[in-house]
Amino acid sequence: MVTASSPLTRQEHQLIHAAVTEVERSTAADLDIVVVRASDRYPLYPLIWAAFAALALTTLAVALRPAMSGRAALVLQLSIVIALMLLFDWLPIRLRLVPDHVKRAHARHLAHREFAARYARGGPQPSRVLLFVSLGERYVEIIADHQTHAAVAGSVWDQTVNDFVTTVRADRVGDGLLAAIEACGSVLRVHHPAAPNGQ
Repeated sequence: MVTASSPLTRQEHQLIHAAVTEVERSTAADLDIVVVRASDRYPLYPLIWAAFAALALTTLAVALRPAMSGRAALVLQLSIVIALMLLFDWLPIRLRLVPDHVKRAHARHLAHREFAARYARGGPQPSRVLLFVSLGERYVEIIADHQTHAAVAGSVWDQTVNDFVTTVRADRVGDGLLAAIEACGSVLRVHHPAAPNGQ
């Protein structure tokens, strides 16, 4: 299954879907791909930064113009808050306002929530692997069911993630996903080969 809210072309979507279908056909496992632009909206951070910046700028304005009335200072402060909130709501800037550890925690939480939701729904195969990508947080994680996790060395998944990140840095998200799908498929064919009778 492929779920994406990302800058992938229609052709890339089709290629990724076909690659996942082939992995699932040739193995006794389900492979899920989730790509999101960001793992959260982080709505409080633009407000907090805008409020602090407005307070600092208003304080500076009052210091430079002591005759400024309280009403004028309040109008100035509100105007700055509104302007900065609009600016900070742009996703690339908003993500820069959020501490890295917070972004990582939110992305990891969403990845595990997505995996739990898919695992709870079940499927034709008890074995499941999720490749989760959150582009805004630059976060990638591969999550597997307990049996697969125990059978596959963590270094195997780490190498797949590292190769994917290298490809994404070259601005080739689609190619990175296709390579990661093939790498996951190679692992699953070894540890969860398809039944000889195709069932």
